[in-house]
Amino acid sequence: MAKLTLKVNGTAREVETDDPDTPLLYVLRNDLALTGTHFGCGLAQCGACTVLVDGRAVRSCIAPARSVAGSEVVTIEGLGSPERPDPLQAAFIAEQAAQCGYCTAGMVMSARALLARTPRPTEPQVREALAGNLCRCGSHARVIRAVLRASGRTPGAR
Repeated sequence: MAKLTLKVNGTAREVETDDPDTPLLYVLRNDLALTGTHFGCGLAQCGACTVLVDGRAVRSCIAPARSVAGSEVVTIEGLGSPERPDPLQAAFIAEQAAQCGYCTAGMVMSARALLARTPRPTEPQVREALAGNLCRCGSHARVIRAVLRASGRTPGAR
């Protein structure tokens, strides 16, 4: 049994795991009850499991939990609340940028990483940043509008 201390959503959390190479996704969902991060493909190809690690978008389904010890991990639960959503979450709500919602947390986290490094991205930059996040419902146009709204830009602006 290995003990890991992870800083998640601003709080140091200690978890015990049989294998320190357990994917971060499983530790978040199963040990810390942070279920907003979803399992999609398990191969880092769909983006449903995206979280922020030191401000970078990381696919938690392939990141060993031990690899984030000492780093700041932020999940969708760490961005805002229903009463006080993060401005990006508020933009997703305003643009109705979710249908089934399964991919939404990963999209928001990837977009949050983009906006942290590029506060006023162009539409092509948003498309590139979200290229690895898949949505089977076809909400991509609304997602792009939401990210641009959160940045203060409008679709088609250069």
